[in-house]
Amino acid sequence: MADQSHDKILIIDFGSQVTQLIARRVREEGVYSEIVPFQKAEEAFRTMRPKGVILSGGPASVTEQVSPRAPQAIFDAGIPVLGICYGEQTMAAQLGGGVEGGHHREFGRAEIEVKESVPLFEGVWEKGKRYPVWMSHGDRVTHLPPGFEVIAVSDNAPFAAIADTKRDFYAVQFHPEVVHTPDGAKLLRNFVRKIAGLTGDWTMRAFREESIEKIRAQVGKGRVICGLSGGVDSAVAAVLIHEAIGEQLTCVFVDHGLMRLGEATQVVTLFRDHYNIPLVHVNAEEMFLGELAKAGADPEAKRKTIGRLFIDVFEAEAKKIGGADFLAQGTLYPDVIESVSFTGGPSVTIKSHHNVGGLPERMNMKLVEPLRELFKDEVRVLGRELGLPEAFVGRHPFPGPGLAIRCPGEITKEKLDILRLADAIYIEEIRKAGLYDTIWQAFAVLLPVRTVGVMGDARTYESVLALRAVTSTDGMTADFFPFDMAFLGRVATRIINEVRGVNRVVYDVTSKPPGTIEWE
Repeated sequence: MADQSHDKILIIDFGSQVTQLIARRVREEGVYSEIVPFQKAEEAFRTMRPKGVILSGGPASVTEQVSPRAPQAIFDAGIPVLGICYGEQTMAAQLGGGVEGGHHREFGRAEIEVKESVPLFEGVWEKGKRYPVWMSHGDRVTHLPPGFEVIAVSDNAPFAAIADTKRDFYAVQFHPEVVHTPDGAKLLRNFVRKIAGLTGDWTMRAFREESIEKIRAQVGKGRVICGLSGGVDSAVAAVLIHEAIGEQLTCVFVDHGLMRLGEATQVVTLFRDHYNIPLVHVNAEEMFLGELAKAGADPEAKRKTIGRLFIDVFEAEAKKIGGADFLAQGTLYPDVIESVSFTGGPSVTIKSHHNVGGLPERMNMKLVEPLRELFKDEVRVLGRELGLPEAFVGRHPFPGPGLAIRCPGEITKEKLDILRLADAIYIEEIRKAGLYDTIWQAFAVLLPVRTVGVMGDARTYESVLALRAVTSTDGMTADFFPFDMAFLGRVATRIINEVRGVNRVVYDVTSKPPGTIEWE
């Protein structure tokens, strides 16, 4: 928890997959926010003493006999409260209104019409005009609690936004935290700044200083091993931890044979040239590929195998340096929320990440994860705050399991070599086109599918390669990048001509949601 001198917003989590986006929007306003599950909200409210509360969305229905509720104490405290989606519904139900299911559902883009001028809309939305928002609900409010009025409606939600301006209670059926509600961040800014009256005193510098204190308090005089992948997350975590505990930290780079072309050498060289931090380079390709062959094609089995093997290597290296009490990782919030509920709340598991849901129970070291509440763009800001070179900070995300999750199906060295070369060609062409910094993440996927082709008048029966490129700000939602067809044709031609084993190239145009960014 942040220092008590900070202005704070408490976010009560009812299990939405995008709850952390609320915190992110609040932090963009320089205000510290903390997420707690609804089961622990009353205790957190007493301890934290926030100046405002936001109730998140969630998958439950308030019409069920037993469903999540906000503590009554927050409504009695005389501070502003904002309910979002499920948060609106539980606020309405708890304060004397009505909620029903069985009406027309709204999922995706919708338009709302503003009915009243209120502080939440000030300088953003005008009375009588219509604006795009993102909806995701089945139930809806059907009558208002005492003191509330309707401030916006949609075609299928007659109570799309409601307010009791005397008590500073506001609630919206749509999701202002997602980018698909274009003005959503401005509405949250109005709640934080104008309604709750917070000035904003929390910065990435403050996060850095407080994280260093937390790391020192957690680690004490213990030794720490940091799993270094070469990506921005683990690099930032390593530099932050080194700033906190100095020579108590040893970095371990595990070359598992699942890296991109020439990456192992690049990672070790870059890190050793820039930082005076002990770095152990472990060549574990034979072990990883051998165990992955046994794991078969199931993506969860592959992720858990990789997680187990990483811990095997880290524990072995810890013994070599005389023992380590802690394992540090660059785990980010999108990894956590897809693997387990970040706050202990009811959010649904999407997939196990090798460094989260894939960790074996027998691990003998405690985890140090200073970036666990941050998004990728925030980590980049922290990296620049720490003085990391742009070669680290600006790199596209690369998953810890590496190419194993870009080879759906069974893993072989032959498949990895094909994928490595194809991916290198793709990224080279993206850089040549000046698009690398515009794209959030781009990579190739070798599909477990073969198709008939013709090369030099001869029949071929070879693999299909999929190309993926997305735009995003935080990894929680993403859209495919709109390459022009000439670019895609050029890349496909190069790959088919230069990579033996591929005779067909396709481009993935799936957004997130419904897909994830990675294929496995």
